[in-house]
Amino acid sequence: MLRSVLRAMLSAVVGASMVGPVNAEPGDYTDLQTFYNLFVPETADDPVSNAETQGPYPLNTPTAGFDDGFEANGYFRWQQVDVPVETGAACGNGTPYKFFVRRVPNKSNLLFYFEGGGACWDYPSCSGAAGVRGARNPEGIPDNYVQNIQLLDLDTLGYIGTGGASPLIYTNHPYERFKTSEWNMVYVPYCTGDIYVGDKVQVYEDPEGVEPDLVWHHNGLRNVQSVVSWVKNNLRTPAQLLSTGCSAGGVGALANYSKLRGHFNVQYAYLLDDSGPLFNAPVSSNDVNSYPSLLLHREVIDTWTNYGSGSGDSPLSMLEALTPGFEPERLASLYAALSAKYPNDRMGMTYFLADGNFSSYSYERFYPPIRDLADPEAKLNFLRAVWQIDTWYNLLPLLEATNNWGYHLPMYRDLNESHCTSIVDFRYTEIEELGTDLTDFLNNTVNYQGGPPLRGLETDPVSDFINNHDWFYVLIDSIL
Repeated sequence: MLRSVLRAMLSAVVGASMVGPVNAEPGDYTDLQTFYNLFVPETADDPVSNAETQGPYPLNTPTAGFDDGFEANGYFRWQQVDVPVETGAACGNGTPYKFFVRRVPNKSNLLFYFEGGGACWDYPSCSGAAGVRGARNPEGIPDNYVQNIQLLDLDTLGYIGTGGASPLIYTNHPYERFKTSEWNMVYVPYCTGDIYVGDKVQVYEDPEGVEPDLVWHHNGLRNVQSVVSWVKNNLRTPAQLLSTGCSAGGVGALANYSKLRGHFNVQYAYLLDDSGPLFNAPVSSNDVNSYPSLLLHREVIDTWTNYGSGSGDSPLSMLEALTPGFEPERLASLYAALSAKYPNDRMGMTYFLADGNFSSYSYERFYPPIRDLADPEAKLNFLRAVWQIDTWYNLLPLLEATNNWGYHLPMYRDLNESHCTSIVDFRYTEIEELGTDLTDFLNNTVNYQGGPPLRGLETDPVSDFINNHDWFYVLIDSIL
């Protein structure tokens, strides 16, 4: 009875209030609305419809009787959300999928963060034998995976590899934060090795003939669908929506944007791909000199999807139907297709031109002249050179042909092989000749007020390699 009276009183007060917070953005609530939400958490206003449960990659309605572990009033803390197997979600090893949510009462705005961490298409890389160059979380998602991350806490630094260390989502960052860390957040863990686009079961044989065959579920797309389903069934439609991640998570944020965006009728939407570019590489071509990423794209399309096999649904066929202008045999066509489909959304690409991680995935295993180089420094320089060729000829022209893609491409940072600009902190991300850094780029991209996209590429090949050594980065690199 008391709860009902309190609810009625609060509703009347909030309804009469027209006062908003200072410097409010869309999605920000008044103090009174925030107070009301503490007692009466908002519920879904646009749950999964019957139409959304149809088609090759449907969303899911709630599973009757299943306890996902979520508490609607569990504000300001990460909560684990368990996913029922009926949704089709699973990690690569077949274990149940789970994800993590951090809710706030003072905003409707929502960030989807796709975790980074490698890719796999054979036994060593999917089993975990290949280490960081293979699939992330080959044994599935641990409980309390994100809750445990506390930057500068030595007892929990083992979790530093999660995106929890990024100022984009890390609310307790000691010296650097971005506004999205104060939004509602959904952390999408990575455990399928397929950059969140796979839908194919593979059987990989141990090349040594010792271990049994590995049955691996490249199940990334269905996992994303389960997360989107839950968000629609449990949370309010946001005023502002950001899809982002670094490395494999950056590609996941990009590749799933059209599907994710289509399920949320938001006023303002943003896409930020950190260090997960899709370079132009028509798979029907044989010109590997012009398209260095060609062999990688062929490998992943064949390994992770059924596209072109005539064996049923395919993530690429779905994306082709959903996004006019996307060509499955030219993955980089997605930039123009997304820009045309969502001309008012703001989209951004960022990475280091000296990236030694994603460049290794892209070329090393496919080109013997690179793979067989005995000198590690010579190999790294070769990778960087090819990476920059791909950037100049197979990415920048595509972005510049649109009206709403921006890019921020600094040269080098002495952290994580110059891979991912938005992890740990935003230092050493400046483009000195332009006087811009990553913070400027983020403020330009995640900006409901619009304006021309910020575009910058560093041409100085020397300055970033000078005075770029940091003891804290040395510590982080020893853990990653």
